[in-house]
Amino acid sequence: MPAFSNVPVRYDEPLADAPAIAGRRTARTPRLVVIAAVVVAAVLVAPLIVVFGQAMSAGTAEASRLLLRPRTVELLRNTLLLVAITVPVTVLLGCGAAWLVERTSIPYVGIWRGLLLMPLAIPAFVSSYAWTSVLPSVQGLGGAVFITALAYYPFVFLPVAALLRALDQDQLDSARSLGSSGWDTVRRVVLPQLRPAIAGGALLVALHLLAEFGVLQMMRYPTFTTSILQQFAVGFSNAAGSLLAAVLAVLCLGFLAVEILFRGKSRIARLGPGTRRRPVAHRLGAWTVPAILGLAVLVALAVMVPAAIVARWLARAVATQAVDVGPLLAATGSSVGLAVLAGLVTTVAALPGAWLLHRYPSRAAVVLERVTYISSALPGVVIGLALVTLAVQWARPVYQTAALAVAAYSILFLPRAMVSWRSGLAAAPTELIEASRSLGVSGSATFARVVLPLVLPSALTGFVLTFLATVTELTATLLLAPTGTETLATAFWSASDELDYVASAPYAAGMIALSVPLTVLLRRQILDQR
Repeated sequence: MPAFSNVPVRYDEPLADAPAIAGRRTARTPRLVVIAAVVVAAVLVAPLIVVFGQAMSAGTAEASRLLLRPRTVELLRNTLLLVAITVPVTVLLGCGAAWLVERTSIPYVGIWRGLLLMPLAIPAFVSSYAWTSVLPSVQGLGGAVFITALAYYPFVFLPVAALLRALDQDQLDSARSLGSSGWDTVRRVVLPQLRPAIAGGALLVALHLLAEFGVLQMMRYPTFTTSILQQFAVGFSNAAGSLLAAVLAVLCLGFLAVEILFRGKSRIARLGPGTRRRPVAHRLGAWTVPAILGLAVLVALAVMVPAAIVARWLARAVATQAVDVGPLLAATGSSVGLAVLAGLVTTVAALPGAWLLHRYPSRAAVVLERVTYISSALPGVVIGLALVTLAVQWARPVYQTAALAVAAYSILFLPRAMVSWRSGLAAAPTELIEASRSLGVSGSATFARVVLPLVLPSALTGFVLTFLATVTELTATLLLAPTGTETLATAFWSASDELDYVASAPYAAGMIALSVPLTVLLRRQILDQR
């Protein structure tokens, strides 16, 4: 996920041809860090190897027939259309909300920051359940764009808000003193610094859309992901489903290439927040009320309405004594346990690759980092079935264990921890690290004494984001949860799939109740640092 520190960061710096980078590559790359990064990358690539292997088993003739049939073309069109519409909408919503909160005189800034983060606490498929339960006409492409844009705009809002908050007023004043107009200043000074955040946020939205299942199934909008689940439902890891999954992986590579082109090559860095002046807020004047109304409508549609609908169904479940406390507590315990394990494993696993890319950048390091995005773009059902195949053939003792489920979560959500680590490492200037090493401090001691205190907030951000995603993960959990284990997400889906809104409500409320405190913690970690 995009970086959320209050220090401007570059998500991917120019590598081999950058003098500044070359100057940093004086120290020898630690062998253990390289080995750890390669092992993590190998685990991430394993499901892709299984998917492409099964896709190739269909043969050229069968693969051509399946991929060129009208249904596949329709799925491709639907998937690309959803991405092409939703990503710009989320960018507009995220950037607009971030600009109003961070660069204008709008009142109650702290409250708006918290409210604009709240969609992270409401799973997208819970929002779709809430809206369709009272407004069945929310269907198709329009409904899918409506729900996903409201659910995913925080992925753009967070990094853009962080960079807007960290802009240096001296840079803006210098541009204006040289005769640049307001728009020229935005175009030449502000936008280049926002491009990495916008590109990173848009990339994560696109990857989420590629892997989204629950919302699209409820919206009755067929894409590759919903079709893959149907293919696997009629045949375990059959070639048709694997071919569609392979197409998704290719789409992911295309999105990664577009993100690299868009983010630019400028490097944004400084030694600390004390070297900047906080930007001056623009006075809204007569636009204050419309701005407040706009943010209020966004929060109401994304948070208040779904939460109120879930609360209404929950109240009905309580009134009719339809809440079975025992299964609800068991599902909550399972969700928390798996989410904590996944958060810890994923956060630790992301560190070697992020550290290599920050301290020892190279094309190989970039490849290792980019691998983290490819598997995460695949639907959870594809990752789950690939891991089942690997476990049955090569590691049968881990089959039907929590370890296999945690491995799937780490593969799916490692980009969140990776980008969070990178934002934190950007707050640890190379000069400080080199100064520590020049004083004879070992690499591990330098990391513990100099780097770790600076990156802990970002590491915690990665953990929280992984925890939130794990609590609400559905398809991989359906396949990989140990026998007899039910999470809040799977229990909710079982009831909502039968249109039992009353029985679904306690589990939806449970997911929201778990997510809200962590979202508040996330707000304190990354948005209240002024």
